Amino acid sequence: MTAHTPLSPPVSLPAAIDLAVTGMSCASCAGRVEKALRAVPGVAEASVNLAGETAHVAYVPGAAADAAALVAAVRRAGYEVPQQQVRLQIEGMSCASCAGRIEKALLAVPGVTAASVNLAGETAEATLPRGSDAAALVAAVEKAGYHARPFDDRIAAATDETPDTDPRAVAAMRERNLALLTLALSLPLMAGMGFELAGRHDLMLPGWVQFAIATPVQFLLGWRFYRAGWSALKAGTGNMDLLVALGTSAAWGLSTWMLLAAPAGAMPHLYFEGSAAIIAFVRIGKWLEARAKGQTVAAMRALMKLRPATARIRRDDGREEEVPTAALQPGMRLVVRAGEAFAADGEITEGHGSIDEAMLTGESLPVDRGAGAAVHAGTINRDGMIVARVTATGAETALGRIVRLVESAQASKPPIQKLVDRISAVFVPAVVAVAIATFLAAFLVAGLDAETALVHAIAVLVIACPCALGLATPAALMVGTGMAARHGILIKDAGALEQARHLQLVAFDKTGTLTEGRPQVTDIIAADGGDGDALLADAASLQAGSQHPLAEAVRRRAGDTGRLQAVADFRDHAGRGITGRLTGRLAGRPGDRMLAFGNARLMQEQGIDTAALQARAQQLAQAGRTVSWLAQTAPEKKLLGLVGFGDEPKPTAAAAITRLRDMGIATAMLSGDSRGAAATVGRRLGIDRVEAEVLPQDKARLIASLRREAAGPVAMVGDGVNDAPALAAADVGIAMGSGTDVAMHTAGITLMRGDPALVADAIAIARATDAKIRQNLFWAFAYNLVGIPLAAFGLLNPMIAGAAMALSSVSVLANALLLKRWRPQ
Repeated sequence: MTAHTPLSPPVSLPAAIDLAVTGMSCASCAGRVEKALRAVPGVAEASVNLAGETAHVAYVPGAAADAAALVAAVRRAGYEVPQQQVRLQIEGMSCASCAGRIEKALLAVPGVTAASVNLAGETAEATLPRGSDAAALVAAVEKAGYHARPFDDRIAAATDETPDTDPRAVAAMRERNLALLTLALSLPLMAGMGFELAGRHDLMLPGWVQFAIATPVQFLLGWRFYRAGWSALKAGTGNMDLLVALGTSAAWGLSTWMLLAAPAGAMPHLYFEGSAAIIAFVRIGKWLEARAKGQTVAAMRALMKLRPATARIRRDDGREEEVPTAALQPGMRLVVRAGEAFAADGEITEGHGSIDEAMLTGESLPVDRGAGAAVHAGTINRDGMIVARVTATGAETALGRIVRLVESAQASKPPIQKLVDRISAVFVPAVVAVAIATFLAAFLVAGLDAETALVHAIAVLVIACPCALGLATPAALMVGTGMAARHGILIKDAGALEQARHLQLVAFDKTGTLTEGRPQVTDIIAADGGDGDALLADAASLQAGSQHPLAEAVRRRAGDTGRLQAVADFRDHAGRGITGRLTGRLAGRPGDRMLAFGNARLMQEQGIDTAALQARAQQLAQAGRTVSWLAQTAPEKKLLGLVGFGDEPKPTAAAAITRLRDMGIATAMLSGDSRGAAATVGRRLGIDRVEAEVLPQDKARLIASLRREAAGPVAMVGDGVNDAPALAAADVGIAMGSGTDVAMHTAGITLMRGDPALVADAIAIARATDAKIRQNLFWAFAYNLVGIPLAAFGLLNPMIAGAAMALSSVSVLANALLLKRWRPQ
């Protein structure tokens, strides 16, 4: 999971806290941990229980200490504090200020080292020591004035949700009904304002009728603003609801005062239509916002709903039974007919079929799977009937892990969001100060009457919108990462989005990343112009029982020719090759022959003269090929020929390099292979720089060197354990999903299929998402920078300001939703 940077300043912890510590092996380890913890400012005492693997930390009374500092101290000492991520569903947030309050509340919970709130997704994630009481997080959020509950397993829940039970759909429906009711009541008041502007005062509603309509709108339909605003005040902060409550209350209060103070029969200038219209427009905005929020998670919800609600299992007695997917357990036998989706991960035990894995890998063409092959939840069996033994269910399936990774990315924050958080923390107090200054300047300096000055201040309160600031980043993140996941690209780190924008160079591992990762027979050269097929058949016969990669390549190339002979006296010569006696006679080929297949050293040991093909062998070696010789050692010694092996580039590798070049990104290849092999691949693919014979421990150093030379961020693409250090050292780590788990966990971006073409697609969607974040933030800031001064100088009617404020949030979400049009090339 992505670690989130805690907000500052550090929060106060209670008098003591217990931490789990792993990796200790002796008393000296415990002593090192104690010493490290005591060095943390504010710590009075620390004691470590080696047997229980726990550390008890006591603080100086009143000292301010940061839980993250304790974890960091333990890690610097060379040990680990096991941590867990707890996700909560949050209700009641309205703007970026709310998100900041919840983060602050979560960070104040003992042991929490990091917290992040996603306003668009209405979720929160906190990192705390494993085994801590997660209920304290819910209590902290509730104390801050919001509602929280543990985040449900959305994969399981999504299959049961309907428009009537989906919380988002229900919330959007409720907002729609309240918005339409508020608008219906406000329209007569707004019509009256139109009549007034047209000079038809006789058509305006009487003052007391306006009061009778505006009051329930203000205090019943607008009650949510008072409730949320009061909660913010109790917590010592402010939010959008507070601004709306202050502004509309001032307009309603001013109108009520003027109505009461007006002489009998007179029609004072009232602002009831302004307060009612502001509430109506903000409610309409909240309805449209709720709808748009639902669409931001549409891509992820589509993934979650791929798993069927029920599954068919086969009992031990052969009887088939349909059960809820949630009831599946590892070891059960899953029966999947043509056209049905797999409800869990499993291994095929019977049957075979074409499996549509597009939802998992982004690959559009089905792949054939038979006995022993792995299948995954959500993939579809297009033909045949398959019986699979369940290996993983629910959140532990590949689909479940993908969803968790993407949700973690959506909850994380790119570096630019830190600026937004700092601004949001002071936004509401600053707006209130500007509104007060506006009133005083208009009344005392400009000489305007109190009524006009108050209207200007109301417009300032209403036009300011922290909502757009809060939604700008998470909305774009949710849509962008969701769309990427649907096409086989997992963006696990929001920071990768920002770095991808400035990438100057992409470095590739060679084997398994740009190449197929397994040797293939590239050349078959028989001595004296003999039969190449016979040479291949002899080599395949000799290696029928070998598990060496070169033996597998020979057998793949030979195929099922029906010309293989039995082998006796087989012997493996470590590091040199194999020998054996072929028995049995086939048409045109003698039997009972001793053969040797291996490198030049084995030929020398067997007394075989290779001079006839030495020139050809050198040519192949210079081209990066591996050469194996085949010779007969009895009844007579003679050279039969040689076989060349190579690791061929993947079909899309060259096009991938070309596309990166078109995007203005240079390429490099880091390989542990020989210079000849690496240079050949680099030349064929058009790679700008090739580094050969690179040891695994040197790859990270080379990444740093490439960064200096490129004068900008560098990405690393790899798939193996040896690539993990380089993936971590790069500004953007990109792991092939066909590789190891270590590589995938280290990288910020994972490609769910081993296709180099996806590298450019990953960079493209990362750049597009980052661009949307920046566009949203620009418009959110620009809106406030332009709108607040206009309102302060009396150039905006409060009602227009309310409509503009509502529109700002909707426009930010609509801009983020444009990412749904993105498609990989």
